[in-house]
Amino acid sequence: MKKDIHPAGYRPVVFEDLASGERFVIGSTIRAAETVTEGGVEYPKVAVEISSKSHPFYTGEDRVLDKAGRVEKFKARAAKKK
Repeated sequence: MKKDIHPAGYRPVVFEDLASGERFVIGSTIRAAETVTEGGVEYPKVAVEISSKSHPFYTGEDRVLDKAGRVEKFKARAAKKK
């Protein structure tokens, strides 16, 4: 493997799927404010709303993905402009 091919700040990070609770340890340069212990090692933690463990395309399940009320927020913004 070539040396020094990754950008500065590249390290293992835990990505936690909020829909399924699944956790993945993946190399990344993303900034994270929280940390979590996974397998006895402390990693930075980033929460994601959806991943391959909860996305309907990969799971074959039919589920509503509008957890944050995006449609309601849009309608409220549109009503405010009128």
